[in-house]
Amino acid sequence: MKKIILLLIGLTLSSQSYAQAVDYRAKAKKLVSQMTLEEKASLCSGETAWSTKAITRLGIPSIFMTDGPHGLRKAEGFDFTNSVPSTCFPTASALASSWNPALAQKMGEALGIESQANDVQILLGPGVNMKRSPLGGRNFEYFSEDPVLAGKIAIGFINGVQSQGVGTSMKHFAANSQEAERMSNSSNVDERTLNEIYFPAFEMAVKEAQPWTVMCSYNKLNGTYASENSYLLNQMLKGKWGLQGFVVSDWGAVNERALGVGAGLHLEMPASGGFNDKKIVEAVKKGTLAEARLDEIVTDLLAITLKAKDSHKKGIVVDKIKHNELARQVSGECIVLLKNDNAILPLQSALKKIAIVGDFAKNPRYQGAGSSQVRPTQIVNALNELQKMAKGTQFSFSTGYNTAGETDDAKIAEAIQNAKNSELVIVFAGLPDSYESEGFDRNNMDLPAGHNKLISEVAKVNKNIVVVLMNGAAVSMPWKNDVAAIVEAYLGGQAGGGAIADVLTGRVNPSGKLSETFPARLEDTPTAMDFPSKDGNANYGEGIFIGYRYYDKKKIEPNFPFGYGLSYTSFSYSDIKANTTAAKDSDAITISVKVKNTGKIAGKEVVQLYVHEQESEVSRPENELKHFEKVALLAGEEKTVTFQLTSRDFAYFNSKSHDWAIKSGKFDILIGSSSRNLPLKQTITIESTKAAKIVLTRESLFKEFKKSPNSQAIYEQLVQSFTGANKKPETEDEKKAASFLEAMLADMPINKFLLLSGGKFTEENLDGILKAVNQN
Repeated sequence: MKKIILLLIGLTLSSQSYAQAVDYRAKAKKLVSQMTLEEKASLCSGETAWSTKAITRLGIPSIFMTDGPHGLRKAEGFDFTNSVPSTCFPTASALASSWNPALAQKMGEALGIESQANDVQILLGPGVNMKRSPLGGRNFEYFSEDPVLAGKIAIGFINGVQSQGVGTSMKHFAANSQEAERMSNSSNVDERTLNEIYFPAFEMAVKEAQPWTVMCSYNKLNGTYASENSYLLNQMLKGKWGLQGFVVSDWGAVNERALGVGAGLHLEMPASGGFNDKKIVEAVKKGTLAEARLDEIVTDLLAITLKAKDSHKKGIVVDKIKHNELARQVSGECIVLLKNDNAILPLQSALKKIAIVGDFAKNPRYQGAGSSQVRPTQIVNALNELQKMAKGTQFSFSTGYNTAGETDDAKIAEAIQNAKNSELVIVFAGLPDSYESEGFDRNNMDLPAGHNKLISEVAKVNKNIVVVLMNGAAVSMPWKNDVAAIVEAYLGGQAGGGAIADVLTGRVNPSGKLSETFPARLEDTPTAMDFPSKDGNANYGEGIFIGYRYYDKKKIEPNFPFGYGLSYTSFSYSDIKANTTAAKDSDAITISVKVKNTGKIAGKEVVQLYVHEQESEVSRPENELKHFEKVALLAGEEKTVTFQLTSRDFAYFNSKSHDWAIKSGKFDILIGSSSRNLPLKQTITIESTKAAKIVLTRESLFKEFKKSPNSQAIYEQLVQSFTGANKKPETEDEKKAASFLEAMLADMPINKFLLLSGGKFTEENLDGILKAVNQN
């Protein structure tokens, strides 16, 4: 009867609605109860490079998964040259620079549709790892150096893809920051840094979007492979954050398969030919892996597999023209205008002769290299699009450099002559494929020598120079002061050339903001001394201070700060208000601000909210991004933007209590247009209800007893017992002596009193004190 009802539901509902109506966990449990041990183990690895195993006798289907984060790359095996044509959208570093989660969701919806059309059940993305260094080889695949921005963009992307009945695989969990030795290197990161920097984007997306799968990284975390790291997979993903889906390995990331099952790794990819399936069976038979644990893993895996297969929609046809238009729209909103002296942009119709210099204008770099490489449905270049859009202007073109970006004197000479004969020069430069890719890290932040020399030389003969950059990550700009305008186009996808033309001509008002800091030089970066690490250990000694957190703390002036981007219009901020100026951290705190377009054309502004703690008991960043909103404003229009703050916005992660904590005190709420332009401030006094709950031990420092709420009286007794005094200090000399003594004792572990008190402080005293201060 139940089967008949479900059949009727399936006839009347769409495949996606039907999938939502079914209890797949119950179905999975029932199927697992009918499996042999060998069948259970078999489902824990793939059948091919991209598909899972089926069990025909039980009606268990195979599902297909494939890259990528910015476009579908469905191929047979590892022959990526024959992947299906699909829309190539801007890469992650560009998408995050839109600061627009709703736009990321639209892009995700299109990717979901293309996945359905090609019978793909899981799309391997997005990549939300933090950009620890500008040199990271896969930085173009990752959103940001800030976890809040990365998390919000990821949520939009995931919701978009999964709204079409296609799963996502958020990656790479965790602390995957370099390509060098990526399959063996250990990322050594302290607990606070993990929880404040490298976990939050994953946490936000799991809690708010529930990706169907999460991909574990190649690297070790603190000496244990991510693929068998119970802290990552069991404790955090499943336990604390409540992931309902399954964990898949990065391709080839498995170390010891049975340990991985115990730690929470559900699926090994690609296929291992049954090699590791046998290890799982052996471990169960030997008793080193409980079969009940294997059942849990297979149930999680199977529930998503069944849901994914039922969510498939037949007969989907992709509107390639519509998707290309969307790709152009997305790319246009991702472009960041970094410099615009004398309002040289947008291009004026009065210009009659413009020189276009640089091969990227004709043969654009529009995506990254490696596993995410997409075969586009078409490619649009900026040269052709500019010629179409500015018909009254004569464009002359010079290649300027060779394909590898090396200096070619003849090509540069031709470009110089072209620049001399033109009213304005647009130079297209950036990073070739050989400079940034999956599999290796960059050696430096420089553009190819030929690109830098080209810009410098043409700037000597023409003052009206516009530089357009096509690159996946931050680059140095030795010619920054010699040019009038700089346009950061990132890797804008197949329609990126059209989007660049839209921005240059003013058809699109640029609204992108940098999702990463552009430092002036490599020596200024937090990891300059040791990146990438190549001795098997990457020690994250900079801790929480990556990106703008580091540059702000060290007072280093970057070329362009995090969150920065210009517009063809202007905006003003005013009237910051809070619903309260004194609150408990558990109270609802609302901050509002007015933003006005003070220019003459419509535009979009990203309103950014940062939090600063005035007096902290631990080292904290100067300011931390907590909220943002992109707002569209007509010329002269004003809107009120409102933010809701939670206790997490004021908290830091306390490694001793292993939890988030807040110190009572004053916090500044700062609002503006970038991390370095925060004109509005509202101070709020917060009363903490989330103070760190620390268990004091024999090794706890003397000063920790002073902070503990249960040990104020005991603290004074300790001071007196150490000095032998039987009363509080009264005279100025006594008070000075007591103060000096306290300063000397502050960093002493309490158990040292046993040795230094001359027998006045005993083991019994110590045990009694610890029992008293640790009572609830």
